[in-house]
Amino acid sequence: MASMICSCGDRLTDNSVPNDIQLWVYTDKEWDSICTVDTIETWKIPQPTYDVWRCPKCERIYVFDWESGKPLKVYALEEDVEE
Repeated sequence: MASMICSCGDRLTDNSVPNDIQLWVYTDKEWDSICTVDTIETWKIPQPTYDVWRCPKCERIYVFDWESGKPLKVYALEEDVEE
């Protein structure tokens, strides 16, 4: 269980399960590899390559390395996006 302060100042934590912070994100190849068996037992589904968190306040996305626990990438919404 971890926590951190987002760049916007909001506290992010994965202490409660389930939560709205931690996202389970698999690449298409990872998911395809998981789905190659006839039946999937949920406890056998491996963790994704990266731990991904989303701030509910500013919607910033943090991509962490599982081993170090440090952010590898941080994505923020652009302010003036025209459709």
